[in-house]
Amino acid sequence: MPTKHGVYTTQAATGVSTPSVADSGIPFVVGAAPVQSADNYSAAALGLPVLCTSFAEAKAALGYSDDFASYDLCEVMYTHFQLFGCQPVILCNMLNPATMKATVTAADINLTDHKALLPIDAINDASLVVKPSTSGSALTKGTDYEAYYSGENLVVEAIEGGSAYSASKLNIAYNKVDTSKVTKTVVAGGFAAVDSCMSTVGIVPDLLLAPKYSSESEVAAVMATKAGGINGMFGAKALVDLDTATANSYTAAVSTKADKGMTDANEIVCWPMATLGDRKLHMSCIVAGRMAATDTDNAGVPYESPSNKDAKINGLCLADGTAVVLTFEQANALNGGGIVTALNFMGAWKVWGNYTGCYPSSTDPKDMFIPCGRMFAYVQNTIIRTCWQFLDKPMNRRLLDTITDTVNIWLNGLVGSGYLLGARVEISEDENPVTQLMAGIIKIHVYMTPASPAQEIDFVLEYDSSYVTSALTA
Repeated sequence: MPTKHGVYTTQAATGVSTPSVADSGIPFVVGAAPVQSADNYSAAALGLPVLCTSFAEAKAALGYSDDFASYDLCEVMYTHFQLFGCQPVILCNMLNPATMKATVTAADINLTDHKALLPIDAINDASLVVKPSTSGSALTKGTDYEAYYSGENLVVEAIEGGSAYSASKLNIAYNKVDTSKVTKTVVAGGFAAVDSCMSTVGIVPDLLLAPKYSSESEVAAVMATKAGGINGMFGAKALVDLDTATANSYTAAVSTKADKGMTDANEIVCWPMATLGDRKLHMSCIVAGRMAATDTDNAGVPYESPSNKDAKINGLCLADGTAVVLTFEQANALNGGGIVTALNFMGAWKVWGNYTGCYPSSTDPKDMFIPCGRMFAYVQNTIIRTCWQFLDKPMNRRLLDTITDTVNIWLNGLVGSGYLLGARVEISEDENPVTQLMAGIIKIHVYMTPASPAQEIDFVLEYDSSYVTSALTA
């Protein structure tokens, strides 16, 4: 062995790891989008998570239409990106233009400025047949006309120099997408894709939505189950809407929630719909946007309730457009039934409600309060992601100290920032029998207390006669 002469150093691994902090306020949404009109749509994306960080990106990937009743993914694009200015969103489209379609028989369509306007539902494929008349021969795309999507239309435009340029109308047949084939069963099945988010887009969402379909018991139940354990381990919240056809009043909403079995701690039950100008919006979309915006304001930590914060709406309604006017007492009655709504009481529309779906059946703070439940999921998700690196390493004292020190330091930071009232990590002998340790199983106990929302503030006013004496005595 060669002689060593000098001063030498080596570097040891740091005894504390940097936490891999979980994302919060990120929706995973299952539904339908007008993908037949999208610039960058790939059929390979059907039923898979698509991560979008801007409205333009979402539109290019999945298309966009203001027809939210048909294309509910577009509603989330609008509320999340445009209304609340939040990102990202993970969208899962279940509309397949290749199979979910219907034939539209040929009809004469008038041209304006050499353009015929078809609905956005029209599919620009080989089924699009354009003729100068019913008995004429089919025109040639690229020579006689071009077809492209613009706004809410598939535009068929006669090309100058082509045989149809001087025509006043064209005879057009085509296929259109049939969004009615995106059923509740199809959407419920789409939530299986949430388990692939970590591997495909590198993010685990913590909000689950299906605005058009979550009022169905079957869909809501699947959403609640998935929210309880994405990949069998990560926590989330399912935002579900009550069907306003059945829940057509605040009292009916409370009974409908119970009848539909929307009583899970992982559900946030919303009612009714909201309005903004001519738009009708699902309350779940409004609440999701509000939650994401509030999380962003708090450095991504979901410790604060969305309640009593701007809803960015100007009214409430049922699905048929009937206006809903809630008094303060009626809104509180909804809250008392575990339903989140919106209220215009102090001069502005606010999201109103702190309870998850399990209230009033459960009064455990971590289950019944939205921010408490979300903080438990946030800590849970962060610990999983941070400690994954320690799996399969030798289970010795050094490893255990590294894990507990890492988590304790991070939790202390949350406490110091006011995000938790207190928290600590302990390894108890009682919870770790020798047989478990020999099997390579270690149980680490996390104690934590999120702050409950200040739901009720009571002042006691009392007449104090001593002030009379002090005020009138020289």
